[in-house]
Amino acid sequence: MLFRKKKYCIFTAEKVKEIDYKNSDILKLYISDNGKIIPSRITGTKVRYQRKLTKAIKKARYLGLLPYTDKKI
Repeated sequence: MLFRKKKYCIFTAEKVKEIDYKNSDILKLYISDNGKIIPSRITGTKVRYQRKLTKAIKKARYLGLLPYTDKKI
């Protein structure tokens, strides 16, 4: 029987109020290699912060701070 490391929400531990869309270093941690947003069941973020994270990533993509995909043709 394998035991997995328990996932925890980084935003809850650091008591973050707002997730800033301009902080691309943190947002990149929650985007896969293909450019998709990683779900909370994998990252361990709580639902409240996952929603804020999703909105921040989408806003950063719209403003051109993050790419929609990382694939280079």
